[in-house]
Amino acid sequence: MISRRRFVCRLGAAASLPLLRAARAGAQATDVLPVNTPRIDHLDVMVPDVEASTRFYTGMFRTALHAQPFQGGVRYFVLLGELPANRQVGYLAIGDARGRGTYIGHFCTSVFDYRRDSAAIASALADAVERAGLGVIGEPRIGGIFADPDGIEIQFLPAPDTLVTAAVPSDLIEPNQGLVTPQGVDHVLLHVADLDRATRFYRILYGTEADRTQSPARVWFQIGETRLGLEQAASGRPPHIEHFAIKVAAFDADAVRARLAALGATVVPSPDEPEVLRVRDPDGITFELTAGGR
Repeated sequence: MISRRRFVCRLGAAASLPLLRAARAGAQATDVLPVNTPRIDHLDVMVPDVEASTRFYTGMFRTALHAQPFQGGVRYFVLLGELPANRQVGYLAIGDARGRGTYIGHFCTSVFDYRRDSAAIASALADAVERAGLGVIGEPRIGGIFADPDGIEIQFLPAPDTLVTAAVPSDLIEPNQGLVTPQGVDHVLLHVADLDRATRFYRILYGTEADRTQSPARVWFQIGETRLGLEQAASGRPPHIEHFAIKVAAFDADAVRARLAALGATVVPSPDEPEVLRVRDPDGITFELTAGGR
């Protein structure tokens, strides 16, 4: 268990922010929560073979690839759009699972004025979670990553989010070899231990939910131009990030299905979201393609 005081200090420190100055300058809790965020900016997937996974996603997406030395290996960044001079672009990061299985690691929502308000956000979040009796927030790690009461990892970074400076163009593959052109994150779906409890927690972070569906039972939060969904995890399954969806330009579904098969992926039924193309990648990670987003 992490104490409120330790959470506040660690979240600010993880973001490399001046806590005392931010606490003095930061606004009241009513000003910083829900957080002011433009979107879900990026995600990461953790896999046993980083190069193989990267080749799969660059075979799927028509885009450029960047890389960064990381913990004795290489972390790849599949860009979800053109890289402008200010480096403001979404991405899918691919990292080494280091024997911990295959999974979607975290999702990031950048926050406006985060350098100024990080300590106030951390304090307000700790207070709100404690008052609501929602359990324990995971101890923040390097890079502003912390866990919700289910252990699902969230990252806060200053908005607008940018590709890390240390990431440079990679020669692992030629750019723009994929079939579909990515345009950013569309949504992320979480499978949670208790739908009501998770809904109350994410209301604190992102405000009142925008929509609820009944079959399946899901709660949707509108986060800028993106969405975050919550669904009850199946009995016996731990909470986790179930899937992510990427907005893409219009595409030839038959050609994409053939390319996916050639790359070792599987197209799976999506009766709950019939407008998407749902894919299970060679590592078993589920993602979706949605033309033009929603």
